[in-house]
Amino acid sequence: MKSLEELQAIRDKMKANINTREGMTEGKMRILVGMATCGIAAGARPVLNAFNEEILKRDIHNVVVSQTGCIGICQYEPVAEIIEGNTKTTYVHLDPEKVKRIVVEHVIGKTPVTEFTIGAVKE
Repeated sequence: MKSLEELQAIRDKMKANINTREGMTEGKMRILVGMATCGIAAGARPVLNAFNEEILKRDIHNVVVSQTGCIGICQYEPVAEIIEGNTKTTYVHLDPEKVKRIVVEHVIGKTPVTEFTIGAVKE
């Protein structure tokens, strides 16, 4: 860090990141990433970070990204749920590359990426 302006830029970026995790109100899409021990061990932290980065990068304001505890399907971790109104889509075996596609197709395009959902996965 070389200047006060650089510090303020870092602060503003982090503040925007926090705002994507808080402030759930009506009409917003929620993205919940399972961050229990099993999720973290399977790679949920990079998935959570990827959702936050994609939402910020694309300047999307109607989405709240947050973490939750155990979703209850440990064998499918990392797991994220997208909740919009009364509809919930559960994505499984996620990684940051899949997150990019989910943000483009589901969050922006309103079409779930069914091949990444729990219903499409075969054990």
